[in-house]
Parts: sequence; structure tokens; C-alpha cells
Amino acid sequence: MAAAVAPIPAHYLHAAVTLASHGNADSKSLVSNLPRRGAFLGFGVRGRGSSRARPMHDVSNIQLRAAGKWGVVRSELLNPKSEAGACGSTFEDVPHITDWLPDLETFPNPLKFNPAYSAVKKYFVDDDDFVAKDIVVNMENVGSGLHFRRAGPRDKIYFRAEEVKACIVTCGGLCPGLNTVIREIVCALWYQYGVREIYGIDGGYRGFYARNTITLNPKVVNDIHKRGGTILGTSRGGHDTMKIVDSIENRGINQVYIIGGDGTHKGAEAIHEEIIKRGLKVVVAGIPKTIDNDIDIIDKSFGFDTAVEEAQRAINAAHVEAESTHNGVGVVKLMGRYSGYIAMYATLASRDVDCCLIPEVPFFLEGEDGLYEFVYRRLRENGHMVVVVAEGSGQELIAESLSSLDKMSDASGNRLLLDVGLWLCQRLKVKRTFFEGS
Repeated sequence: MAAAVAPIPAHYLHAAVTLASHGNADSKSLVSNLPRRGAFLGFGVRGRGSSRARPMHDVSNIQLRAAGKWGVVRSELLNPKSEAGACGSTFEDVPHITDWLPDLETFPNPLKFNPAYSAVKKYFVDDDDFVAKDIVVNMENVGSGLHFRRAGPRDKIYFRAEEVKACIVTCGGLCPGLNTVIREIVCALWYQYGVREIYGIDGGYRGFYARNTITLNPKVVNDIHKRGGTILGTSRGGHDTMKIVDSIENRGINQVYIIGGDGTHKGAEAIHEEIIKRGLKVVVAGIPKTIDNDIDIIDKSFGFDTAVEEAQRAINAAHVEAESTHNGVGVVKLMGRYSGYIAMYATLASRDVDCCLIPEVPFFLEGEDGLYEFVYRRLRENGHMVVVVAEGSGQELIAESLSSLDKMSDASGNRLLLDVGLWLCQRLKVKRTFFEGS
């Protein structure tokens, strides 16, 4: 198991717990610095016996000791390690706990003794299993492109159940499914691996040093998936790396599950770095909390389906009002930051949307085939229309019209977006005479 920041898909949560909670002699988890929304550096495992998965640099025991406090240079350990393969392929590897603790003892994975799993043929993932970033290829470039380690349970692990002391923390904004993720981590640790010391950190990152922990077990989390929010509480900011790692060390915690977004995972990376410096046998697993579905490799992030479903209500309301008014235009702004997945999927599901604006596809207002011209034609044809716009769309156009670009950020360090919904409504109102001239 890699002590690394590990974005893990909710529907692969079992693999997340297998990899991130217990780790294994041949495993590495997902890692991501997330410099911007959706950036993804790599994931999977590294088998020490695999020739195709050998480390990209030599971090021997001697080098680690010489580096001081069992740490190594940041650029060596935290940056993805790349290797060129056959057919033009590139493999990106990630940090592993054995990079700074190379002599760890390994143990058999308890799942191999569980009839529910041991009976399944090839249940454990092999060292040489990879996942391609691009799944659509042609016959001329099969096997080329970027590849990552495949996540999943391994035959050997680094922790005995009786020595595991795990904690879970939720940070940042709320997201549908948070309690479900907490529940599944707890139940997987308890029932599948026999872990009995599981704690929740109350109130986000600052809870590590400002509040007491909450004892978690299957009875406590039994029905929390039916509730909204997070039973552990959350907050933005409050990240003090030294105090957090001091708390982890003092409490004897050796597995840390961090559920959050960009800012949260930046904090998780900082925690991971400090753990390396101190030479602690502690693994950090990051589970991405983003309803925006903007993480490569992961098929669908938890909360995304609920967001699309709820968006239908807003779109339906806008359609009813627009349809009831002569030349009515309903504008629905949907969240997603710099990703248009929610807006796009909600549009496809609704069938009442005439125009969908997303950050991935730039648009312009004036001229032939501009937005104004499209609105004009649509109103002439139908008498009303509905526009769905993702919150990250048209930011450059807004900044240009306002002669400035707002640089304000929230408590997690994310830049606050300008209100494209309000701006678009105002621009369309200015053109009302043009539209009604039809």
C-alpha cells in the first residue's frame, strides 16, 4: 500500500479500502497533486518483482538514510515516475511506502481466506495489470499512450488487522454520498479485514488538533447513508500540517482516509510529505469528493448522478416559465467549476434544453453563428427557449466585458468564478429589442 494521496472512485470503494487501508507488498495507490480541476497524475500499484514495473529511480535503503529522517528529495518521491514501453506507450508510476520504508514486513491478505472472495477466479490484481488513459484507439496505435497501474486488492499487505488504527476525515463543501463513502470504508475495514480501531475526525482538518475523535463501527454507521451531509462534520481551511501530523503520530494512527476536493488533496499531499520526512509507517488515501465528475480514469465520481437528477428540477421549472411567456428565455446555471459534465448530462437527460454552454467549448456572442443569432432563430421557430450554462463557461467574456478578472479565492484556495448566469441574463435582456423584433 502506498502512503500517497489517492483519489479513488466511489464505485471502486472496495478496491480503495483494500489498497489504501491495508496496502500490500506490491501495491501503490492513486496519486494526484491536482494543480487544477481534473488533473490526474496516475494510479495503481507497483509490483517489486515486475520487470515492467520497476522503479524509475533508485531509492535504496542507503540513499534514504543519507537523505536524513528517512526522507528523499521531493522531486524524486512526489513526482510521477515515467517509463517508456513498447508500441509508444508511457507508464507513469507513483510514490510507494517502500520508497522510504523499504524493509517492511508483508502479510497475507485476509481476503484470500474469505470464501466470498477466494472462490472468485483471479480476484487479486496482478502486478502487470495496467489501465490506459485513452480507451479509444485505432489499429495504428494500439498499446500507445499513457498508462497507469490498475487499482485493486493484492495478495500481500503491509498491516496486520490488530495493529491498524484508521481515521476518516471529510473536508470542504458537501457532496451527495459522503456518508455512504464513510459507511463503506468502515464496513470494509471491519468485516473484510478485521480492523477494530476506526475513528472519525470531527470538523475537517482542524479537527485533528482542535477536537476529539469519533469512534466508528458498523453499528454507528449502519443507517448514515440515508442522511444528507456528513456525520463527521466538515470545514474549509484549518490546515496546519505540523499539528495534523503531530496528532496522527501521537494518537498512533497509521491509516488516514481523506475525503475532499482540490484544496483537501493539496493538504493531503502536504501531510504525506511530512510523514515521509518523519519516516512514519503511515499511509494516506485521498478519496476525491467532486460531483463534477472531472477526474481522469475514474468512470464516475460519487454524487454526480444525484447532481444531474436534481438539475432536472431546475431545468423543468425554467422550461415551464419560458414556455408560458412570449419569447421567454429560461437560463439555468449549473455547478461544475471548469467541467461541463453536469450541464451536459442534465441537458441530454432533459430534452427541454435548446442550448448548452460548457467550459470545454468556447462560445461567442456577436456575429453569424454567435449566441445572439442562435437565440434569435430559436425564438422565431419556437417562441421560447431554455439555455443551460455551466458555471465555468464564458469567464473570459465576462472579464472582458467588466474590464477585469476577479482574483478572489475561497478558504480552500479555489478561485471564485464570476457569475456567468447573471451576466448572461443581463446580456440577453440588453438584446431584448433585437429578439422581439422578430
